[in-house]
Amino acid sequence: MFIVNVEGAIRKKDKWLIVERSEKEEHAGGMLSLVGGEVNIEGNSSDILERTVKREILEEVGVKVKDKLNYVQSTSFVIGTGENVVNIVFLCEHYSGEAFPKSPDEVEKVLWLTTEEILSHPIAPIYLKESIKRAESLNSIHSSS
Repeated sequence: MFIVNVEGAIRKKDKWLIVERSEKEEHAGGMLSLVGGEVNIEGNSSDILERTVKREILEEVGVKVKDKLNYVQSTSFVIGTGENVVNIVFLCEHYSGEAFPKSPDEVEKVLWLTTEEILSHPIAPIYLKESIKRAESLNSIHSSS
């Protein structure tokens, strides 16, 4: 069995919304991350991943994203408890709201960073850098069409 997690690579102009995770978080506390969270069990349901990522973004940083989300990638990893997680990343476009650490137990601070700033940041884990590189290339395709 997997825990299912979703994240949003949120773009506004030429910057990405990145959070520094709270030290209280059991997984990757104090590291930079995309905004997201765990998918709840809903029984029979449609668009559960998309609704979850939008809800998590609003709950954690107070921002709404546009309805159209684009799939970026999926990965899997094992957390400290030994549980397996499937992580799905979506490319999101900022719609409204000023980002702030709305959920301080999860988010220490919010940052708007360029791709280059993320790739060279000392507390940006490799998986965040990979997600941003993929989201950047997908964003280039969508913005040129």
